[in-house]
Amino acid sequence: MIKHIIIWTLKSNYTADEKAKIKAGIKENLEGLAGKIPGLIDIKVNADGLPTSNADLMLDSSFVSVEALKNYASHPDHVHVADTYVRPYTAVRSCFDFEI
Repeated sequence: MIKHIIIWTLKSNYTADEKAKIKAGIKENLEGLAGKIPGLIDIKVNADGLPTSNADLMLDSSFVSVEALKNYASHPDHVHVADTYVRPYTAVRSCFDFEI
């Protein structure tokens, strides 16, 4: 099994209310990919970090294989979500993938 972890920091020009709406949209749409992409075992977005956090959101997802993760990256449903709800609003993206 492959874990795919992403940490995002939103662009700094948003108000607290705007950030809350953006984070809710990212969470809803990424988690909405569950059951739609072959090889995606689970997907969870945590947008409620503690005040000690220095990032805004975390994606925690699992895949059956490296190939499934590669397919997820280019799957049209994922690309749509990333291009519409994530990339326009994020300034920093960090990724860590590993095998369990």
